[in-house]
Amino acid sequence: MKALAAIVRQVGGPDVIEWVEQTLISPGPGEVTVAHSSIGINFIDTYYRRGIYPMPLPGGLGLEAAGRVVAVGPGVREFREGDRVVSFGPDRGAYATARTIAAVNLFALPDGIDDDIAAAGFLKAATAEFLVERCGQVQPGWPVLVHAAAGGVGLILVQWLKAAGAMVIGTVSSASKAEAARAAGCDHVLNYSDADVLPAIRALTGGAGVRVTYDGVGRSTWATSMAATGRRGLIVNYGNADAPVGPVDLAILAQNGSLVNTRPTLFDYYHEPDERAAGATRVWEMIASGQVRISIGQRWPMQAAAAAHTALEGRATTGSSLLIP
Repeated sequence: MKALAAIVRQVGGPDVIEWVEQTLISPGPGEVTVAHSSIGINFIDTYYRRGIYPMPLPGGLGLEAAGRVVAVGPGVREFREGDRVVSFGPDRGAYATARTIAAVNLFALPDGIDDDIAAAGFLKAATAEFLVERCGQVQPGWPVLVHAAAGGVGLILVQWLKAAGAMVIGTVSSASKAEAARAAGCDHVLNYSDADVLPAIRALTGGAGVRVTYDGVGRSTWATSMAATGRRGLIVNYGNADAPVGPVDLAILAQNGSLVNTRPTLFDYYHEPDERAAGATRVWEMIASGQVRISIGQRWPMQAAAAAHTALEGRATTGSSLLIP
């Protein structure tokens, strides 16, 4: 079977993405071959391309894709040809018309979830699930800050927090993104391109600060995250859209109110089979119930991945983005 796939031979800008034709051999023990119908774009893809997260070179790009199983290797019992599935890593290589992948890294797609919604939202919704329910353990009534509230994860995170009963303050970089954040359920939206958002955050919380800050931006928002989080509050740095935070002097956390800081990754919260199954079940429940709506803001042809990365890194996207094979 022939497949067209993206490869990166050296780290760098979007122009390092190349396209090659590959021949997929029959899947080995524990593997399946999946033909993709829709491919999700995530900021983590740019981290691998830029070398922020190391990977062997040459290497593939992309973690998230939905499609159908077209071949099953020996020993695979959970899937058969024709099954609809979605992946979110940790294996890279989703930027492809088809690929062979370990069956344990796939999730069965419920009938009520179409391929575009799955590819656009599964990784991001699973991220929101663990951030809210297991990492932040957010309780009803808590004031919570979400940076980049109109991004792919941000819009889903806002909805999940509202379902948990939180009072959500979102920061955005434009008026159009402010609209999207409000539509997702933000109680208050602040545009950090217009003014310093910190005084407003403190005023909205009666001076106390928020209980949890979700920061997927990184270095440029780190100081605000610390100053906006109340005593013994939690700062969750779950991404580096701007640049990684560091180095961090731990004494700064004490000086800002005995803060707690964590840098979690999805794969540590979806590591064991039982937690993977439970997390996926929660994601499908939240989407099926309408409490979480997946907003697809952009679609590109698959081979326009470089343009998609440029738009994503330039903060020119809203909601989730897809590559279509």
